[in-house]
Amino acid sequence: MERVIVIGAGLAGAESAYRLAQEGIKVILYEMRPKRQTPAHKTDKFAELVCSNTLGSMELTSGSGLLKAEMEILGSLVLEAGKHAYVPAGTALGVDRNAFSDYITQKLASHPNIRIIREEVKKVPREDIVIIATGPLTSEDLAEDIKELINQEYLYFYDAISPIVEAESVDFTKGFWASRYGKGGEDYFNCTLTEEEYKVFYEELLKAEKVIPKDFEKAVYFEGCMPIEELAQRGYKTLLFGPMKPVGLFDTAKGERPFAVVQLRKENTEGTLLSLVGFQTRMTYAEQKRVFRLIPCLRNAVFVRLGSMHRNTFIQSNKVLTPFLNMRKMDNVFFAGQITGVEGYIASAATGILAGINAGRLLKGLRPVSLPKETMLGALVNYITGKEGQLQPMSPVMGLLPPLEEKVKDKILRKRLMAERSIKALKSFIMELSLPEEKVKY
Repeated sequence: MERVIVIGAGLAGAESAYRLAQEGIKVILYEMRPKRQTPAHKTDKFAELVCSNTLGSMELTSGSGLLKAEMEILGSLVLEAGKHAYVPAGTALGVDRNAFSDYITQKLASHPNIRIIREEVKKVPREDIVIIATGPLTSEDLAEDIKELINQEYLYFYDAISPIVEAESVDFTKGFWASRYGKGGEDYFNCTLTEEEYKVFYEELLKAEKVIPKDFEKAVYFEGCMPIEELAQRGYKTLLFGPMKPVGLFDTAKGERPFAVVQLRKENTEGTLLSLVGFQTRMTYAEQKRVFRLIPCLRNAVFVRLGSMHRNTFIQSNKVLTPFLNMRKMDNVFFAGQITGVEGYIASAATGILAGINAGRLLKGLRPVSLPKETMLGALVNYITGKEGQLQPMSPVMGLLPPLEEKVKDKILRKRLMAERSIKALKSFIMELSLPEEKVKY
């Protein structure tokens, strides 16, 4: 049958359905609410905003702002609704959440190419072209079927996210590059702490304000992903035998083993982003910045992502998906939204557009496409589908983009030039998409 099934009418599902319908493709859009509610949603409206009513920065020199500019070029329904429901929020895109959801619900419900079915999908259709966009609160039955579809070990139910910093904001004079016991080369930067510096850090860590989990987010912590403050409560030296252990490391410049270390690991190929290894946390964002900047090499750190631990169903896209957002072993099954391992409203919606583009191309017998890595959406999808090791959810940040050919010292100028390059690359990509193509068989 010449149709695409979209499961979930959140931000990503709404974008996918709208993109397909606008191209003249028949869409069956499933949404289980209001027959079955989630613990977070309150209404039966599509694209309901359950947390903040801001969609992030509108500044082109920010990852979120650049992604919005790209989405607008791609014909985003979410941004159209955002402009309709706009409320002042400084440099952020604030919206009246009811007007925002009403607009998207009306647009989809009145579209002649979209049929809406208010039922819970418990099993992914195997024969149809389908986009799974069920978000971080995917129902238990569907999650069980997704486990079977992709392999259980690749489905995660809780984030255990460590902070990420811009490499250029790290003071590399306060540590050294090395791997434990010399294994693996100089893969980690080891931020060193003296006994006094460790004592101050430890005491402030215990005093820091923590985020209280919501009822539906009450997680059972596993030893491998314990919040760092939970570990600290077990005793003064616990961290010295855990994520801050100095064993197997030797500072050749000082000729000694440090008292404690915080290891930073490259988060992308270019090394422009570094993550704090084993530093998942429930501290509030403000407290994370305050406490982590007590680590000597991070005194002036610029955080592009802060740590968190919360309920979030997502797949290890780097093990399961292609850069086109369909499965490697079943090319008719696409994923979009937070379930792919992207973070935030706008990133979720943007992946819905790309999944919609490629599901439509598959139906028409055309080759799938991936966006240029110079674009924010292309870089984000490249990250979640190509990262080595364990995937942790990622939001759109400028550090994901490849560096400019020429070095530019001024940060704002550099980001503006990167944004201009992104927009130019996206427009060239769209021009190529408009050219006639030969159909292919899958």
